[in-house]
Amino acid sequence: MEKSIETIWKEGFLAKDALIAPKINDLYSQKSIHIIDKFNRMFKINLIAIVAFTLIFLIVSIFIGIPIMGIIFFAALNILVIINYRLLKSLEKIDKGESSYSYLKSFNQWIKMQVHINEQIARVLYPVIFLSFIIGFWFKDAEGIHLGERLVNEILIAFPDMYLVLGIPLIAIVVFFLILGVLAFFGGRIYRWDLNLVYGRIFKKLEELLADIESLKD
Repeated sequence: MEKSIETIWKEGFLAKDALIAPKINDLYSQKSIHIIDKFNRMFKINLIAIVAFTLIFLIVSIFIGIPIMGIIFFAALNILVIINYRLLKSLEKIDKGESSYSYLKSFNQWIKMQVHINEQIARVLYPVIFLSFIIGFWFKDAEGIHLGERLVNEILIAFPDMYLVLGIPLIAIVVFFLILGVLAFFGGRIYRWDLNLVYGRIFKKLEELLADIESLKD
């Protein structure tokens, strides 16, 4: 029968190569259980929140006449949810048989892997989200004409000599791709910043706990 996290920590630190005294073992066991349970709980809640938010966003975008934006936004973020849900399921495959300390180290490695994967995804996700807004508003109906075309026509009234590429001002195309490039380049850092806002305290406690246990082991 598969061991629960509680069973792992009750037995793990008190295995034949016990790292520290039983009372201290128990203290670190409780801290470890709390950290991992809290992370799993927050992670699941965040995935559910993303699904709920994107669904509401999709419905609102349809009602205000920019369904393309809502569809792309919904699809992009829910692909992210699916990937992270599978990553969360893979956490259950970590070997729990050796010791709680080993499991804690494996959990820390899993987090690093999960963060790395999401950093790579963020370099694509943020540009896609930006693209969804641009496409959505460009094709929004504005009294029988696309909003993007209306804006271009108004710009041409003020700047009739503006150079166009496929009916779009060249300067707008340059700015568009510049923003896409910036989002792709800094996507990983933006994700890290967002991640630290949500899980920063948990990651810090995990690192401190591992450092404490390893110092006692030495």
